[in-house]
Amino acid sequence: MKHIIILGDGMADHKVERLGGKTLLQYADTPYMDMLAKKGRCGRLLTVPDGYQPGSEVANTAILGYDLDKVYEGRGPLEAASIGYEMRPDDMAIRCNIITLDDGKIKNHHGGHLSTEEGTVLINYLNEQLGNDRVQFIPGIQYRHLLVIRGGNKHIACSPPHDHPDEEWRPLLVQPAPSEQPPSEQPPCSRCQPRVQSLSPEDTAALINDLILRSQPLLEAHPLNQKRKAEGKPMANSIWPWSPGYRPSMQTIPEMFPDVKSGAVISAVDLIRGIGHYAGLRIIKVDGATGLYNTNYEGKAQAAIEALRKDDFVFLHVEASDEAGHDGDLNLKIKTIENLDRRIVEPIYNEVKTWDEPVCIAVLPDHPTPVEIRTHVQEPVPFIIYYPGIEPDSVMEYDEVSCVSGAYGMLHLQQFMQEFMKIR
Repeated sequence: MKHIIILGDGMADHKVERLGGKTLLQYADTPYMDMLAKKGRCGRLLTVPDGYQPGSEVANTAILGYDLDKVYEGRGPLEAASIGYEMRPDDMAIRCNIITLDDGKIKNHHGGHLSTEEGTVLINYLNEQLGNDRVQFIPGIQYRHLLVIRGGNKHIACSPPHDHPDEEWRPLLVQPAPSEQPPSEQPPCSRCQPRVQSLSPEDTAALINDLILRSQPLLEAHPLNQKRKAEGKPMANSIWPWSPGYRPSMQTIPEMFPDVKSGAVISAVDLIRGIGHYAGLRIIKVDGATGLYNTNYEGKAQAAIEALRKDDFVFLHVEASDEAGHDGDLNLKIKTIENLDRRIVEPIYNEVKTWDEPVCIAVLPDHPTPVEIRTHVQEPVPFIIYYPGIEPDSVMEYDEVSCVSGAYGMLHLQQFMQEFMKIR
């Protein structure tokens, strides 16, 4: 049996008064996810362990079966892997957003939805102006880039910009982490290479804050931003680094689950591609995949179908709902959920149901991104598991409320992948 996980990033939500007290999954028209829930078995999954921020890097790593205490190294190293940057033993990599500041506050975490071409121009310019033997800026996708600090120390406290919309930015600058580290800040696992650090947490925080401050006048004056300003668009006028780490050491999915001889990951997001790289999955890039509501749904669905023809395991990640949640756009988030149902789940299900070799399908988010909060929360997410011949449970619809009564009950962290891959 082949396996596919269809993940709608940030798709889960809270009950919303404007929707008559329904969640967005309850309100949205999702006939195919509801059908899979009715034919399959459901449950809830806690994707973020205590002591960790409820970010996609944590949740997706746990969903894929990894023990965060053993492998977690932050977003930076994962995105480095996706970009193709091979980290050295003395490197600290940290995710580097280009954001919009306005009136002393974080207006958005994405610089006004920069295109990849715009983001590349700006980050390369910053590398020319601020880069040196210790500091390197590396372009990624859209507003998501990478900052590498040689000799940097990961034991710093950073504030993810998407967690602080409309908040004053100066109190959120980087600080040395408390001396007593939470699990996510423990030293690297025993399989990791020895670290060569020359900076203290205090020095590392000071260096990053200096880069933030120096980036602002440079970005503000750049012709690309002046053009955006003239067009009435938000200016991408500051960097915002967060989620640092060293090079991780992870078992591959084929090593953890020997029935998987080969696998693939499909995503528009560097972070997810980086997890896939370390998990031993083939990275498939789809033309027109943007990470937003206008992503190439049909292209991603077809890529997943083609991957299932040759691979045993496929991880299909769609970012759109998370971005709509961060923007607080209720109608857009509902649309992204319905798009996932009709343009991803429907074509994949209708194709694989005709195959001689059965395909086990799972659908779930990685974490909730409630539109009225505009940030991730550490709460369980609903999931479906379906394959031909599965004995259904009593769940009739796919949403946060219905799945409470699912046969799987409440799973924790890597238990989901263990249950999913038991199905043969």
